[in-house]
Amino acid sequence: MMDVASHPNNAPTIPQDADAVTRQPPMQAPADGSGSNGNHENRDEATGAEAAGDIEAEADAATDQDDAVEFVSITVSHRGHKFPFELDADSTVGDFFSEIQSVLEIPFENIKVMVPKGPFLKFPFKDPEYQVTNLAGKTVTVMGSTATDVEAVQTMCQKLHRLKAAREAQRSKARSKAPAGRRAAASPEDSRYTFMQVRPLSGLPHPERSLKLLMRLKEDPGIRAAMKKHKFAVALLTEMEPLAHTETTHEGTTRTLGLNRNQGEAIELRLRTDAHDGYRDYKTIRKTLCHELAHNVHGPHDRQFWDLCHQIEREVDAADWKSSGRTLGETSRYRISGQERDEDEDAHEDDGGWTGGEFVLGGTKVSSAGLSRREILAQAALERQRKEAEEEASAVEAVEKGWRPCQRPQPNNDRNL
Repeated sequence: MMDVASHPNNAPTIPQDADAVTRQPPMQAPADGSGSNGNHENRDEATGAEAAGDIEAEADAATDQDDAVEFVSITVSHRGHKFPFELDADSTVGDFFSEIQSVLEIPFENIKVMVPKGPFLKFPFKDPEYQVTNLAGKTVTVMGSTATDVEAVQTMCQKLHRLKAAREAQRSKARSKAPAGRRAAASPEDSRYTFMQVRPLSGLPHPERSLKLLMRLKEDPGIRAAMKKHKFAVALLTEMEPLAHTETTHEGTTRTLGLNRNQGEAIELRLRTDAHDGYRDYKTIRKTLCHELAHNVHGPHDRQFWDLCHQIEREVDAADWKSSGRTLGETSRYRISGQERDEDEDAHEDDGGWTGGEFVLGGTKVSSAGLSRREILAQAALERQRKEAEEEASAVEAVEKGWRPCQRPQPNNDRNL
């Protein structure tokens, strides 16, 4: 028997396959191939799960994107406060107004919306289909009174109306308690001693301005007081056509400032400048009116006439509480403040009055029956030329007797009202 330990080279051979079998079974696939298929299935499941996760993430992102498009955010500023509004993307301006009415309690028709760099929105809408997407992300200002404010204003108006009605009732009651004789005493004089009619020349520019000036003269406190004191009643106060009463000769230009027809039948006053482009000084016109009122009593320019004329002037100035009147001594001459007289121009206070084609005040009667007004005025111009020659001869005598001349110097340039 051989000793194995002492003969290592002759050691029995260990089968290689046995060792391989003990080490390789885990790496060997089963004969039917079931292990390989299981690994493939696990990998497919992992890949499917990842794909499903990606699809779900994409769906969530799409949903978020859809949510962002479906709503529009608008900030509303009202009375110092800001309110966030969210509306559907397909909403119109009418829907926006309905939301404002619901939240801020402003009546629909009272809402007004100011859009920065955009339209001014109010009801009724210029474009009812205006989309709120145009307002997305903007801060708009809303104006409008709430229903409570409107109700408060209406209540206040009702209170004011009741108070006004109560005051009117008190005044009516006070008037009814006033003595009847006292009420009747002032009324007749105010309506009797005045100008019954006031009428401008309709053929000249701006007759409404002339009417306003004539009414101012009629309501002048001084004129009213003087007419009441002297019991003057004039049927018509009207304006004079400047060109028809202006005469130019080699000696200069003469203007008639006023005219009294038949001791108060009508008084004409020169209101306008010669070019019809302006009006003369108010106090100048008023002083001429005083002169013409004196002709209600005296026709000729004698001592009695001038005494009455200056008395009326003083009374008018004294009763003028709005401004202090000022006359230059006892003479009828005057100048408009700040203007110098043109030596070539002179103005007559008046030339009396006329009726029925005859000049009956202030000069020799000139028969002109059947003549037109233009022809009558032409005769008056000739009469003035004749009187100029007579006045030259009697000027020294008039000064010695203390008579004041009828003429008053006029400024070079007329002043507008």
